Amino acid sequence: MNSKRYALLSVYDKIGIVDFAKVLKELGYLIISTGGTLDVLKKNGIKAIPIEEITGNPRNSFDGRMKTISFQIESGILFDRKNPGHAKKAKELKIPQIDVVVSNLYPFEERPSVETIDVGGPTMIRAAAKNYENVTVVVDPGDYGKVASAMENKEMTAQTRKELAARAFYHLSFYDSQIGSFFSEEKYPKEITIPLRRTNILRYGENPHQKGVLYLMPKTNSPLGQLKHLWGRELSGTNIGDIQTGLETVRQFNESAACVVKHLSPCGVATGSDVKEALDRAVKADPISAFGGVVVLNKPMDLSSAKIIATFKNERESNVDIVAVPAITGDALALLKKVRKSMGIYTFGEIPKVKSEKWDLKYFAGALLLQDFDDGIEESFASWKVVTKEKPSKKQLQQMKFGFKCVKSVKSNSVLVVDKDIPMTRGIGSGQTSRIGATKIALEQAGAKVKGGILISDSFFPFDDSVKLAEKYGIGAIVEQGGSVNDKASVAAADKAGIPMIFTGRRAFRH
Repeated sequence: MNSKRYALLSVYDKIGIVDFAKVLKELGYLIISTGGTLDVLKKNGIKAIPIEEITGNPRNSFDGRMKTISFQIESGILFDRKNPGHAKKAKELKIPQIDVVVSNLYPFEERPSVETIDVGGPTMIRAAAKNYENVTVVVDPGDYGKVASAMENKEMTAQTRKELAARAFYHLSFYDSQIGSFFSEEKYPKEITIPLRRTNILRYGENPHQKGVLYLMPKTNSPLGQLKHLWGRELSGTNIGDIQTGLETVRQFNESAACVVKHLSPCGVATGSDVKEALDRAVKADPISAFGGVVVLNKPMDLSSAKIIATFKNERESNVDIVAVPAITGDALALLKKVRKSMGIYTFGEIPKVKSEKWDLKYFAGALLLQDFDDGIEESFASWKVVTKEKPSKKQLQQMKFGFKCVKSVKSNSVLVVDKDIPMTRGIGSGQTSRIGATKIALEQAGAKVKGGILISDSFFPFDDSVKLAEKYGIGAIVEQGGSVNDKASVAAADKAGIPMIFTGRRAFRH
């Protein structure tokens, strides 16, 4: 067996590499290095062997594409130290015994192109990870301290090397999945991997006994990737879902919009002439459900809108758990800090009009649904059909469009009541297994404001019972999908009651 031990260092992210190299030198490793990494080591007084002295490859040949690809390097990483035949052949061929490979790859998302695709780096990493029983591979600078300590204390085990190998393969998969997406013109390829990078460990998942971690796609323009914690509690998995629900609701409106979310479903949505008015309406839409809810706005929060939260706390003794806004003024933040010490306050920047992601993802155990986003609501209005003798007024039509934007964010089966004049919800029946059940909840919740209100359904009415119930409560107009075998019965019931009804021709399920 070759008595000399080598460590190969070739990294894009050079954080910590100098200190780690010093440890390797102290442990007796001869360091082989490349390009920029070699320059950094030399500048810091660390002697290293240029890789071309091992490979024999002319330096920078083919613009450096071949600098690490060679029989000597890959053999030095891959040969089995425990196999006498391998050891003998390595000695005969003067193959260096490379026991440590430290490498990480260029972040492809920063400059995606054919020229930024690394070939040699992944080859070395894959070889080292495959041969983990003999070779230590490190791709994450965050692991340098742990690896150095294990080496210094002679505690580097096969299990630790196996864990490092797993990290290496994930690193390669993350990298390659971005390249596949860059090349592919198929929206739904036959085989696919989705790159995700861990951002932070959450307070918990859905429940306190469930651990939860948030991952983001590289270069996503999702506001979730810009969340900045200013005050109060850390986020749970449910909070993340609530914020996303709120974002998908308020992003549809150009005017000031506010959404109060509870258990991944809006309990109050409203627009207004300014943020204060929109938030005041959204909270008043269902103040009971707003207790412990998440508030999301599409415009920055100022002092006047922050006072709505304070009033909600003082007058109703009700708390808001999370406030998530594009930005917040200093005086508004100072006020909210006094309202409730544990209330989480977050900013997320401007909400982009167009998402950077290709798909809406839904995970099931062992399976992942990829689908188009349920966008294009504005465009769908042109295909709406009035199916009753009575036509909706201009005001009713305006309220119908507002309500349909809201209902698509509510958990199905969902039915909601919109105020007859003000762009705000008055009653929301969500997550029900029967359409009539959702209708009853929405109508009852609307209370005295139900008279003349607009009833919005996320799908068709399978029977005429919801329409007849709407008549009893004094509903002024109805919006539903249409398409049921009993459509004629629902239309007849609406005609009898003199209620204008529109068929959208579009289902708005959300599960």
